[in-house]
Amino acid sequence: MIYQRSSALFAAAQKVIPGGVNSPVRAFKAVGGDPIFVKEAKGAYLYDEDGNRLIDYINSWGPMILGHAHPPVVDAVVEKTKKGTSFGMPTEIETQIAELAVSMVPNIDKIRFVNSGTEACMSAVRLARGYTGKDKIIKFAGCYHGHSDSFLIQAGSGAVTFGSPNSPGVTKGTAQDTLLARYNDLDQVEEIIESNKNEIACIIIEPVAGNMGCIPPIKGFLQGLRALCDTHGILLIFDEVMTGFRLAKGGAQELLGVDADIVTFGKVIGGGLPVGAFAAREEIMNHLAPLGPVYQAGTLSGNPLAMAAGLAMLNELNNTPEIFKSLAEKTEYLHEGIEKALLHHNVTHTINRVGSMISVHFAKDEVVDFDTAANGNNDTFKKFFHGMLDHGIYIAPSAFETWFITDALTYEDLDETIAAVNTVSSTLF
Repeated sequence: MIYQRSSALFAAAQKVIPGGVNSPVRAFKAVGGDPIFVKEAKGAYLYDEDGNRLIDYINSWGPMILGHAHPPVVDAVVEKTKKGTSFGMPTEIETQIAELAVSMVPNIDKIRFVNSGTEACMSAVRLARGYTGKDKIIKFAGCYHGHSDSFLIQAGSGAVTFGSPNSPGVTKGTAQDTLLARYNDLDQVEEIIESNKNEIACIIIEPVAGNMGCIPPIKGFLQGLRALCDTHGILLIFDEVMTGFRLAKGGAQELLGVDADIVTFGKVIGGGLPVGAFAAREEIMNHLAPLGPVYQAGTLSGNPLAMAAGLAMLNELNNTPEIFKSLAEKTEYLHEGIEKALLHHNVTHTINRVGSMISVHFAKDEVVDFDTAANGNNDTFKKFFHGMLDHGIYIAPSAFETWFITDALTYEDLDETIAAVNTVSSTLF
């Protein structure tokens, strides 16, 4: 494929935007070459500035669960735009989407909308600290909860891809309050808690990791975290920015049968527009201003356009729960096809899958945490990425990102993808 216009646009962007991008993972630093500039998208397809059609497996990093430019979402945003784009005042639609979200997700009574997943996770941790009166948090190596200072301690995803897992600008004091554990290692979490008795406010985790590739929790891990939190008076925060309303109507809590104390959302809840949210039981949420002492605010929080998009999206997911079965079946079909192609060409790999999230790790051992994910062959991934791109398949430009499946994908699209994997696999060694 030819990407002359994308390359020209990237050259122009670098003159006025740091690195030419507004989010580092987009810069193709992990895979080489120039990023692709998108002109438009519809359903399961991206159309770039050079006129190429690409089958999309990032789907704006998750929210396009029903496809790009999904008509009910587009119509809702267009109609709401005609009435004004922002007021900085309460609107009825905020209550409508709040009521719907609370009805869909187990174990939450109240929800507050913010502007991004980063803001949601940052606010959730502040709320946990305010509620418990403790300062320290536990996070897991490779889990990415946005770019707030507390979280840029061995973050996954773009932070690792860009080569700055411990970002300059994060103070020593902040780092000291963030305790780092291995994903899927319950014994280490227990040791950390014992070494910091009565000092830990919360444990924050992606219940299904997506920022070191897709990594599911091993059996008993989340249940063990829940028990430890109950024993030691620690709040358990599920970062469901990726998994919320994607793995099930009620997200990972519903799918995996584990209740968190605070849950954060993003991606799907905004139907593709910038939005985030955090939610919990009433006694926790009532600690937020204006009811309680924990301050959190945002001029554009509950923006009517984002609320309209999110309400249209959640209504469709709520009214057609068979979508989640369809998504899982398509992802399983893709998994089996990719597995067969890679095995046929003797390509060392491990595939992880949960619901409509899937990752191909070019590693010989099971991938269960950040260290095992990092053992994957990045040179093989680079070749795989560019090979797939040459065949019109767009996957995340990083080995540390999950693929997201959209229900707009047809089985013909999946077969085209599997055929591309088969062809590319023959060239990897």
